[in-house]
Amino acid sequence: MDIAVDYAGIKLKNPIVGASGTFGYGLTYEKFFDLSLIGGFCTKGLSLKPRAGNPTPRICETPSGMLNAIGLQNVGLDKFTSQKIPKLRKIDTAVIANFFGETVEEYIELAGKLDAIDGVHGLEMNISCPNVEKGGAAFGTEIKTTETVVKACRAVVKNKPLIVKLSPNVTDISEFARVCEASGADGLSVINTLVGMAIDIYRRKPVLANVTGGLSGPAIRPVAVRMVWQCYKAVRIPLFGIGGIASGRDVVEFIMAGATAVQVGTMNFVSPDIVPRLAAELPELLSKLGAGSVAELVGAAHHD
Repeated sequence: MDIAVDYAGIKLKNPIVGASGTFGYGLTYEKFFDLSLIGGFCTKGLSLKPRAGNPTPRICETPSGMLNAIGLQNVGLDKFTSQKIPKLRKIDTAVIANFFGETVEEYIELAGKLDAIDGVHGLEMNISCPNVEKGGAAFGTEIKTTETVVKACRAVVKNKPLIVKLSPNVTDISEFARVCEASGADGLSVINTLVGMAIDIYRRKPVLANVTGGLSGPAIRPVAVRMVWQCYKAVRIPLFGIGGIASGRDVVEFIMAGATAVQVGTMNFVSPDIVPRLAAELPELLSKLGAGSVAELVGAAHHD
């Protein structure tokens, strides 16, 4: 069975993609499997300059999930371009560069430079990071700020699909989805992590040095499925479904809710070969469901 999909012009061999923040720059996973077997992956969030991230401890396990406050640690654009891209060009899979900035100007500069890199097939904007010009509020939690930064990046991205990764920490995610589509986004990634925290009752202090962190893993899957459902009803651009995917059934659930493809995150830490394993399981599952392709099931739960 052909399980290839077209996501906003990005040709994916299958709809299973490694999620940003959990997949490094892809190369780490070469020791576990052939990267050409997967649909693609999203890089760690890239900034203009290298970032060391937050102080430790910055990860802790929670029931059916984890909290992380890594702080967007990354090598920076120059090292990504000079050290990672030459190796990634040799791998037959889609590379989607996740990027972020603390000002609109940083987003614009990064978007323009990434758009020009051969070997990058798409750009994923992380708008959940703090906007220093607005006192630290996230770009993705204020509707006008979201509109401004997406329009600004759209103006400089000419060659590659521009995907916006939405924050779930809003009242109505469909409103943000519509604004992103109207501002020129080619696709949406739904969702980023939920804000959470944990307390060490013996130390009487937060577990994470940053106090709060992003909650991910199977615990958030029902929330993510609901938000994909809402976004599918709100926009016509394709969606990546993200949030606690751990099985082929989870993949199909997101697709039926409206996702064209999915991203697997936290479970990469549990089972490093989960992305190709899910891709291998998918044809048999689709056959059991009476589907001849992935496309047949996109949004299927919305139909009578």
